[in-house]
Amino acid sequence: MLVSTRTLALAAAAAVALALAPAASAVEGPAPDPRNRKAMRDMATAIAVTAKYVDERQALKDGYVPHGEACMNNPFGAGAMGYHYVKQANWGSTDPAKPTALLYSTEKDRHGRRTLQTVEWMATDRDQDLKTADDRPSMFGLPFDGPMPGHWAGMPKHYDLHMWAYKENPAGRFHNWNTALKCPKKTTTGTATTPAHGHH
Repeated sequence: MLVSTRTLALAAAAAVALALAPAASAVEGPAPDPRNRKAMRDMATAIAVTAKYVDERQALKDGYVPHGEACMNNPFGAGAMGYHYVKQANWGSTDPAKPTALLYSTEKDRHGRRTLQTVEWMATDRDQDLKTADDRPSMFGLPFDGPMPGHWAGMPKHYDLHMWAYKENPAGRFHNWNTALKCPKKTTTGTATTPAHGHH
């Protein structure tokens, strides 16, 4: 049985409160200008659309597939990411209602399911040259990170943008790595030749 409407409503309300909290008091990292009405509306849209994915079974049902390395520690400093569930049909999207990926927790709950933490958008670097960034996308008034190498076989050089809508990130709501997280010890981390997300 999927999660109840009440559970989804509570999750969405909590996420909206987290996302719309004043940037200065909530985070130190990158955040949209709270006076940017479009950015605020787009954030609310992203949260409203993804609230149902607090149940990872719904994500799988809607075409989000576990992809790449299970969990990635930041090879350049503190922090980690969770498990990537990617919807290939949304690759290249800058639509707040169509995130490319959902990131889930490394731990499972008592029902054996992971917890939704992050929403992510990804887009291909047009010329596949890491030295140029003239096609860098933006959302919420913020530039995507990158370009960077792919993180798994067949993944092109690309840009991405994370929004920690369901998990507080001490480094900032839109920072790529959550400095409060760490991958399980047995998980493979990024290397110098293929940086895990290439984010410094």
